[in-house]
Amino acid sequence: MFPTVREVLALDPVRHGGPRLVAGQDGLDRLVRWVHAAEVPDIAALLNGGELVLTTGIGLPSDDAGLRAFIGELADVGVSGLLVELGRRYPTSVPRVMIAAAERRGLPLVELRRVTPFVRITEAVHALIVDAQLTELRATEEIHQRFTDLSVEGAEPAEVVHQAARLAGCPVVLENLSRQVLAYDTAGERAELLLGSWEQQSRRIQPAGRTAYDPDAGWLVTTVGARGQDWGRLLLRWPGADLAPGAATPAAPPTRLTILIERAASTLALGRLIRRDAEGLERQIHRNLLTALLDHARPVDEVALRARALGVTLERRHLVGVVVRHRADEAGTPTAQARLRDLADAVGQALREAELTGLASALDDQAVGALLALRDPAAEDRSLAAFAAALHRVRRDAAPPGPGGTAPDAVIVAAGSGVDSLREARRSLVEARQIADAARRGRHDLAVFRLPHVGLAGLLHLLRDEPRLQTFVERELGPLLAHDAEHPKERLLGTLRAYLDHGRNKSAAATAAHLSRPAFYERLARIARILDADLDAVDDCLSLHVALLALDAVRDV
Repeated sequence: MFPTVREVLALDPVRHGGPRLVAGQDGLDRLVRWVHAAEVPDIAALLNGGELVLTTGIGLPSDDAGLRAFIGELADVGVSGLLVELGRRYPTSVPRVMIAAAERRGLPLVELRRVTPFVRITEAVHALIVDAQLTELRATEEIHQRFTDLSVEGAEPAEVVHQAARLAGCPVVLENLSRQVLAYDTAGERAELLLGSWEQQSRRIQPAGRTAYDPDAGWLVTTVGARGQDWGRLLLRWPGADLAPGAATPAAPPTRLTILIERAASTLALGRLIRRDAEGLERQIHRNLLTALLDHARPVDEVALRARALGVTLERRHLVGVVVRHRADEAGTPTAQARLRDLADAVGQALREAELTGLASALDDQAVGALLALRDPAAEDRSLAAFAAALHRVRRDAAPPGPGGTAPDAVIVAAGSGVDSLREARRSLVEARQIADAARRGRHDLAVFRLPHVGLAGLLHLLRDEPRLQTFVERELGPLLAHDAEHPKERLLGTLRAYLDHGRNKSAAATAAHLSRPAFYERLARIARILDADLDAVDDCLSLHVALLALDAVRDV
């Protein structure tokens, strides 16, 4: 809002006085907050800094020490500059001691070689300041009004960034906490020059505080977030060095731009909260409908009618149940609900990015379910792959950077068999949930798990509540489990597991079990007696191996 000394010297009333700069060239870009005329040597005590002092010099000290002290006091208080009218005290030039002192302190010292009414200078500078303030106020009002409209309209982040760049006339970039660009507007510049090696460039921009200017990088930065959860940064490039030729450091951006970037950040944060709350209400309805399908709580015709009212058509569609869950189970922990909520948000966003329609919500404390409604049954595999890719992208972009850039924790995407009737949708959803649970037992890492991928361990996991499977486990391993219960230090079940896991290679199994071969062989002989089994027979070992896998499924370890 304030002019610089350089700009003041270009005003007509000052130019009429024939100004000549004699010291303080590097201080010409100091801001002039006010103009003050004074003829007393102790004027510094009455100043607050930022003033341009006008004097004829008639009241200044006559000795060199006094003049040095006068210049030093003005510099200490932070005045912008000193204009001395020649003729009354100093006929042709100000004393050299004043010039040397001002040059040493970097204080602009200007001689006015012709008589100049100080009131005209004061009026001109103050008019410039007032005009600048009015312009700033109008610009600020436009900023507030524009971003208020954007908030009411629920504008997307790209539109908010575009409007910020248009109002600022400068490039604006929105990034997440991993320094990945979410939206940008180059304000007419070349995108490759602005965004080239963006992550490395962004990590070097580290201003102090939530909103601050990094003069070395030339970026004005503010943090984006609400409710104590920051999720990104908004950056505005301010070419201060280009606008302040000859300045030692780039000029700081005007207050207007600070207000602009903070209002833009608030609009982005508010928009995200509004969308999240709206999605939360919508997801509650989705959960009610999915629960109704799973529990037969409502007729399928009513579910279809309510889904259609939400914009999701389920009739005459190819339906695929999908379940997404974290591979590591943290149910019951303080962070479990937050993780599940974030996962549900990611699933909803992934459906939109993959341009898929369907119902999606949390199913329980561990899993998020979705019922995809596809027009073309032949697009089932392609649609599932697109959804999985979008989910990975969304979670990667939303993950906060950890030490060295921590990746988001692994999730399992499982899909049931596609069905062509809403009455069969429950089967697809149940199958997807069982596949997701079973996939946790396996070692594979697939984009989408289907029933053929879960293998024997997965199949046993699906059957873990089946009484006949539990009877099989007891028949095969019951005596050994009872022995370990009576002799907990021996843990013969672990010995049997090591033996079977290593393909009946006794030497390798003994090494894995940290036992000598004689001790390991002796343990195997005891296991054979307890179970009445031949541990060298393939059929007996296969039966025992299946029983161990089934035991793990029953115990869900």
